[in-house]
Amino acid sequence: MTRRILVTSALPYANGSIHLGHLVEYIQTDIWVSAQKMFGHEVHYVCADDTHGTPVMLRAEQENISPEQLIERVHQEHSLDFNDFGIRFDNYYTTNSPENQELCEKIFNSLTEAGLIAEKEVEQFYDPIKKMFLPDRYVKGTCPKCSASDQYGDSCEVCGTTYSPTELIDPYSTISGAKPDRKTSTHLFFKLSDARCEEFLREFTQNAHRLQPEAANKMKEWLGEAGQSKLSDWDISRDAPYFGFPIPGTNQTKFFYVWLDAPVGYFGSFLNYLANHHSEDKTSLTRDFLKPGGDTELIHFIGKDILYFHALFFPAVLEFSGFRTPTKIYAHGFLTVNGQKMSKSRGTFITARSFLESGLEPEWLRYYYAAKLNASMEDIDLNLTDFMARVNSDLVGKYINIASRAANFLTKNFDGHLSDVSLDEHEILQYFFSRSKNVSDAYEAREYSKAIREIMSLADRANSYIDTQKPWELAKSEPNSKKLQEVCSVAINLFKILTVHLKPALPKVATAVEEFLNIKELQWSDSEKSLPPKHQINAYSHLMGRVDPKLIDKLIALNVQEPVDARSQPAKKDKNKMTDKNTKEAETEGPNEITIDAFNNIDLRIGRILEAEHVEGSDKLVRLQIDLGTEQRQVLAGIKSAYNPEDLKQKLVVVVANLKARKMRFGESQGMVLAASGEDSGIFLISPESGAVPGMRVK
Repeated sequence: MTRRILVTSALPYANGSIHLGHLVEYIQTDIWVSAQKMFGHEVHYVCADDTHGTPVMLRAEQENISPEQLIERVHQEHSLDFNDFGIRFDNYYTTNSPENQELCEKIFNSLTEAGLIAEKEVEQFYDPIKKMFLPDRYVKGTCPKCSASDQYGDSCEVCGTTYSPTELIDPYSTISGAKPDRKTSTHLFFKLSDARCEEFLREFTQNAHRLQPEAANKMKEWLGEAGQSKLSDWDISRDAPYFGFPIPGTNQTKFFYVWLDAPVGYFGSFLNYLANHHSEDKTSLTRDFLKPGGDTELIHFIGKDILYFHALFFPAVLEFSGFRTPTKIYAHGFLTVNGQKMSKSRGTFITARSFLESGLEPEWLRYYYAAKLNASMEDIDLNLTDFMARVNSDLVGKYINIASRAANFLTKNFDGHLSDVSLDEHEILQYFFSRSKNVSDAYEAREYSKAIREIMSLADRANSYIDTQKPWELAKSEPNSKKLQEVCSVAINLFKILTVHLKPALPKVATAVEEFLNIKELQWSDSEKSLPPKHQINAYSHLMGRVDPKLIDKLIALNVQEPVDARSQPAKKDKNKMTDKNTKEAETEGPNEITIDAFNNIDLRIGRILEAEHVEGSDKLVRLQIDLGTEQRQVLAGIKSAYNPEDLKQKLVVVVANLKARKMRFGESQGMVLAASGEDSGIFLISPESGAVPGMRVK
């Protein structure tokens, strides 16, 4: 059955750049949407810049431009970042649109008619110089509990206490520095505490599996016990001056608070999409996707920090204004980098643009996130060392390696033609066909890490098949044999199936593979059938490179921001004089100690010994031919006294892969194998446990 789905990601705020934390959500959503489209479902993926509010207004003022000019510039920047990371929105729009304003007014009027809008007097701080009411985050002062200075108007970062801005001691405006006045203003509230909202939200959040279990439990906690609701009415208005939509009937003195109009922007973007791409069906599609009833689905992907708005406030607003409520709300956790919160001083608050400028490939990041993500709300960590190792091992050493090991034999020996017999019944292809549902089920459930494990297990099996069949030996002994053509054709078909499985995460690579294989755009059904007999592929060209450690260093350097507070600046050093502290550190640091950065400069790789033989004329050396995943190396190792060459074949070893090649009397040695030895104990090669594969990095 074909599903009909409207999918959204949370709206990025138009007051800053997209960073790698943001991309967790957009990559997660894009992978899911891509998989659904490959399954054959009707999916519309929309998003928009969140453009309203005080921060945008003030930043535009600081830059001496209009808010409209600011949000247009940021929209272009965001659009470029998303495009470069392969985020394929069907429509990327803005909340500052006529479609969104019309929807907000309709919703407000419907809620007013339903008796769910109330007026209340609110006392707030007022900046007498800027002549504006101050949002909580634009007031600072001394914490009323622990007396910490320079704390924001809603909570203390030192003791964690929450409070109202009017409780601050010695408050001041962060905009002008002035001591704020207290003023009262009439605000408009959505009556979230109404019994109708409580009854609806208990059903909405606890039944039909709309939320993840941990999210549903959190909603239960926020709702409180039946009849004792903890829900508070929601302030949906702000006083002028404010950049946003004026509320009808207020003579432009009140504006919709950004948290009312921002989520409505999902629908505004969808209406704009319909007008531009489905104008003939706009009325019916609007009804099908935005109004209750029918079998269409509305699915939100969000961060766990905005669950309250998306699982309580927004569904209640939609329910009582006559709009479709979300079918599913999928929340994800935050991103840490190297196990810690993103930090500008450490260079780990990484923008999307700097990632690209460093020379790193966006599909590397898409793959790494996919390998980490699951259906829970737990945080994920971007460990940059692990990132490099996993990309190089999995994508290059396992996946890409399959095509590079088989394609050249086909193009050189058979003019690119595959075997002239059907391979559908081949044993290993049958196995790959049977595993396709496991991968699709994992994508559907957002268990991407499970999907990646399954895919890489299949890649291991494909490489094992090639190792067993040894096409390089067949090419020497039977260069034009049916056997060689069949072995390489099977390998290419395995590579094609793996490409189907990886396509949601690696759309750019998949497009290049489609061109290489000379086929139409891959769909999920292609993972359960082989290419036709005699199909001709194109010549193989480089599909993906390895991550160079220098690119990681460049990425960090691009994002390091020195602290501007003089109190945190290091004292300047006299070039000709070392301080006592530095002298002490120099004395206590051992001469053989190295930093972790120095260790990371050593590229240790898992290798498999393919061939081994004694070096004639040498009493110590054995000539090894070693598979490092993406290439083979010759290493001359001084282990003749300890090992019989025949016993070394297929043995896994650890290789120093970035050691400068050394020309010796007996040939060139292109690396070093690691071994342990003692004065009287002999030589013992360091060998990893089974499960390690050629190309993996040792760290």
